[in-house]
Amino acid sequence: MTRKKIQIKKIDNISSRQVTFSKRRKGLFKKAQELSTLCDADVALMVFSATNKLFEYASSSMQQVIERRNGCSENHRLMDRPSTDQFQVESESSDTLHKKLEDKSRELRYTANTFSTN
Repeated sequence: MTRKKIQIKKIDNISSRQVTFSKRRKGLFKKAQELSTLCDADVALMVFSATNKLFEYASSSMQQVIERRNGCSENHRLMDRPSTDQFQVESESSDTLHKKLEDKSRELRYTANTFSTN
C-alpha cells in the first residue's frame, strides 16, 4: 500500500495544522540529526511556529554555527549564489558595450559617407 499524495497548501483546520506541524518538525529535526551524524556536518536548524515559538536543533553549539556562518567571507557567499548586484553590473557592462558599438557604427557610417561623396 502506498502513501497518498497530498496537495501542498495551507491546512485550514487549526488542530490538523498543529498536528502536521509537530510531526513534520520532528521529521525535519531527525533528518538534520542524521545528516550531521552520517556526513559529520555542522547543522543548525531554527523553526518558528505560527505562535512564534522557537524550536532549534544544532549538532554542536547553535551560537558556534551562527558565528561560523557570519564569519564566512563575502566572496565565499557570492560564489555560492550570485547576487543581483552582479547581474546589474553585467547588465550595465552590456549596455555600455552596446552604446560603444552604436557610436562606432555611426562613426564608421559617417566616415564612409564622407569618403563616398568626395
